[in-house]
Amino acid sequence: MSASEQPPSLYASREPIFPKRISGNYRRLKWIIMIVTLGIYYVTPWIRWDRGAKLPDQAVLIDLANRRFFFFWIEIWPHEFYFVAGLLIMAGLGLFLFTSALGRVWCGYTCPQTVWVDLFILVERWIEGDRNNRIRLLRQKWDAHKARLRITKWAVWFAIAVATGGAWVFYFADAPTLLHDLVTFQAPLVAYTTVGLLTATTFIFGGFMREQVCIYMCPWPRIQAAMMDEDTITIAYRSWRGEPRGKHRRKHVEVAETTRTADAISQREAPKDAPSLGDCIDCNACVNVCPMGIDIRDGQQLECITCGLCIDACNEIMDKIGKPRGLIDYMALTDEEHEKSGKTPIPVLKHVLRPRTILYTVLWGGVGVGLVAALFMREDISVTVAPIRNPVYITLSDGTIRNTYDVRLRNKHGEDRPYLITVESDEPFAVDLEGSDTQTVMVPADSTMLQRVYIMAAPGSEAAAANRTDLWIHVEDTVSKEATEKDTVFNGKGTK
Repeated sequence: MSASEQPPSLYASREPIFPKRISGNYRRLKWIIMIVTLGIYYVTPWIRWDRGAKLPDQAVLIDLANRRFFFFWIEIWPHEFYFVAGLLIMAGLGLFLFTSALGRVWCGYTCPQTVWVDLFILVERWIEGDRNNRIRLLRQKWDAHKARLRITKWAVWFAIAVATGGAWVFYFADAPTLLHDLVTFQAPLVAYTTVGLLTATTFIFGGFMREQVCIYMCPWPRIQAAMMDEDTITIAYRSWRGEPRGKHRRKHVEVAETTRTADAISQREAPKDAPSLGDCIDCNACVNVCPMGIDIRDGQQLECITCGLCIDACNEIMDKIGKPRGLIDYMALTDEEHEKSGKTPIPVLKHVLRPRTILYTVLWGGVGVGLVAALFMREDISVTVAPIRNPVYITLSDGTIRNTYDVRLRNKHGEDRPYLITVESDEPFAVDLEGSDTQTVMVPADSTMLQRVYIMAAPGSEAAAANRTDLWIHVEDTVSKEATEKDTVFNGKGTK
């Protein structure tokens, strides 16, 4: 096969994107969100919270070794994993809700990839200059100047990446202790491995892959179509107002300084047979600021993360040429037909409050209320009972029938607590605790203890002769007077 007959390549190499610096309401909002989210991520592991002598004094801690999760005054135990499941459900419903109402606002403002890319671009702009300088530097041959800028930028990126990976592992152990161990090379291998992996992914994804992560690796751009409809608010270009686009015959500065309207100037300067131009002057400002490198004037696209930077750029140009803002704006598809026909724009609240979003809100709020209710209704002590059925019962020398039970006692308090174990039933039973001369056992603070309990029925009693007798093992914290119980059965001689 000749070279001319070779099939076309399906691979296109990445074109580097250098977003231009822009100021405006949405850019300021992104700065605020970036500072808040990064602050929460880096600072949270260092917040101290007094939990007593036997627990770590860390406000937020995922204690994998003991299978517990601490969040300020809340402590989640392994058997309470439904709280974690509930939070994941709320996160999913929240993502559906915001996407249905406002499009990809999560992607544009709070997604970790977006936040760290914003930070990396800020560093890049600070070291190498704005868009034009970075483009020239890319095309420039390697020399001492280019090497110095590149190495400096990569060094700062790497420091941010290390801090990112380091902050993550602090959520899984006491932060000050782990930091000391990391610095003195005494930390577990898994800690260094985790820091290394997160450092590498942050450095590569935030510095070199950027928009490719959103386009090719993230599944959400493809899922979002099922969450959006014609009433979803997203970023759009008012083509009926901007087209046909073209360069206006005047200088932006002159128009900004004059008191005459832009329309009057255009009519005076344009030839009589010239077509009427739209508001778009085809300056490409919206394209130059886009972190995804797309042209929003081409319509809605999978790559668009609705960050609003193109709105700021376009509004700035509209101010300069004396045209109304909003040529590019947050709007719904239904707004297009209304505005084209001259009708009053649909209120934003009407777009947001519709059956789909109301259903998501009700579901989201219902799960949240359920979790809060469960959190306040849960007991600080709990018990599980496992009867030992091999053998089913034992006959003692005096004829007493004895059953054996493994009782798991859980003490969620920060100090040791004495638990009194008794039996409630219509029949009289005796209780004996292995390793204790009384019916009280001391359960260590914030832990679970397995206690073997023997329950006995006197010779000749109905319980001793019967097949099964219902009973309840009652456990009481003698300090707080909190109590709980579990039902089980006693097997007598009638058991087959």
